[in-house]
Amino acid sequence: QVQLVESGGGLVQPGGSLRLSCAASGSTFGIYVMGWYRQAPGKQRELVANIISGGRTNYADSVKGRFTISSDNAKTTLYLQMNNLKPEDTAVYYCHVRSGPALDYWGQGTQVTVSS
Repeated sequence: QVQLVESGGGLVQPGGSLRLSCAASGSTFGIYVMGWYRQAPGKQRELVANIISGGRTNYADSVKGRFTISSDNAKTTLYLQMNNLKPEDTAVYYCHVRSGPALDYWGQGTQVTVSS
């Protein structure tokens, strides 16, 4: 089992920045994918960015050049630096990890609201 706790969400004006963090605990040794998803009201959950074991990163087209995903070497903390935030980035952001086939774990989510 892996437990995930997100932090860092909040209210920010358009053009502002936020940094999300996700602390992983439990059986973290087998984690090989770490990522962030988001879900806006009335929309499906979508991938924002992830890191595959070995360091390869993937980003949604809508956040490329504005968001940066990173993690510590121990795979116990995941970050999402979000710059130049837009109102359409408003959503609940979820931390996700995969540690084996069908072994997906999710955090409880953190609200990000971009509004003036």
